[in-house]
Amino acid sequence: MTVIAVISPKGGVGKTTVAVNLACKLAAGGHPVRLVDLDPQNALRLHLGADPADVNGLVHQTLQQSSWYYTEYDSAYGVSFVPYGKVSEFERITFEAHLSQTPEWLRDNLMELGRDPNSYTILDTPPGPSVYVQQALSIANIVLVVMIPDAGSYATLTAIEGLLDYYCANRTDFYGSYYVLNQFDADHPLNRDIKTVMQTVLGGRLAPFPIHRDESLSEALAYQQPAAEYAPHCQAVDDIAQLTGWLQNQVDQAIR
Repeated sequence: MTVIAVISPKGGVGKTTVAVNLACKLAAGGHPVRLVDLDPQNALRLHLGADPADVNGLVHQTLQQSSWYYTEYDSAYGVSFVPYGKVSEFERITFEAHLSQTPEWLRDNLMELGRDPNSYTILDTPPGPSVYVQQALSIANIVLVVMIPDAGSYATLTAIEGLLDYYCANRTDFYGSYYVLNQFDADHPLNRDIKTVMQTVLGGRLAPFPIHRDESLSEALAYQQPAAEYAPHCQAVDDIAQLTGWLQNQVDQAIR
């Protein structure tokens, strides 16, 4: 099982959108794929047509000392997903305290669900440092950092690299960390400049295929569908397909 943690330095960069559409493209290629929502916003399920009124999720199962088996759903798009769940502020605080005291929580729950060597598990995390990101980075084989091409995102690069170095650098099962630029506008000079600077700093760790700004991604969420289902021929869907193939190649090279 290959575990991919999708992280971001700040909110509003389209991290969950990238995670969901990456998962759907991997599934379309014949891989079993599981999405796990570690973000208290609980938004991942909305991309996959889940009932907005459903409160169940991994938080409730954990607080009830129950298995994730009872909260994993099969979507209509070839991927299964474990939602975060709709919780009260008290439940969230209690849950996060539990995670701080149980560093193996994520690893143990994923192992209980089974490990298919051909499968992918994609972890969607909240932006910035958190107990969720700590647990995700501690077990991820691949980390995908989603950024937008602006000065604010670029300014967080040092902090993100520090997180990656602390949690991932010395692990023998870690294949590498990579960056992708989302909402890229080739007609915008600053976007082009940030991309050039990041290529200089990151080299081959920057995905050569940025995801272009495309309203189809926002519209797809409004219809609770992956972009490939809503607008299969849009620019962003093609970008995500290229990103998926590139990431798979990084995994293949790492495990040889």
